[in-house]
Amino acid sequence: MTVVTPAESAHVEAIAALAEKMDRFYGATEVEPLDLRIRQINEAIFDNPPAAYALLAWDSDQLVGFAAYSFLWPAVGLTRSLFLKELYVIESARRTGVGKQLMRALFDVAAKHDCSRVEWQTETTNAGAQRFYAELGVPTFEGKLLYRLESDELRWAVND
Repeated sequence: MTVVTPAESAHVEAIAALAEKMDRFYGATEVEPLDLRIRQINEAIFDNPPAAYALLAWDSDQLVGFAAYSFLWPAVGLTRSLFLKELYVIESARRTGVGKQLMRALFDVAAKHDCSRVEWQTETTNAGAQRFYAELGVPTFEGKLLYRLESDELRWAVND
């Protein structure tokens, strides 16, 4: 039975291991050293104030998935929204309801924080994710374009 819980500092090494699997899923052939990944997770999720939050899906003592999110303000009027940055479930746990449990827990967090909306995105090439969200009954929103500057481009934009 899978249980979804908020991330705690004691989970850092498990999160780092899961994030490595996620990076490899997305095509990474090399990953940062474990100590750097642990530092990055601690700084992002467990600093005061945190830059992000995470929900973890556990099957017994094995971490099988996570949802990383942040709150954004302002949304509708002066409300806040919840932005899901990453939803990842290990391959062996896909299509078992873990992703759906994480999404329901995420929607519950948004409701408890009076968020006016929950938003997320997926790559246009990620057909599996698109099928998953369609199965949840969530329509795509065609009203926005995504703009992105990568780290090297950020330096260029600042110095321009």
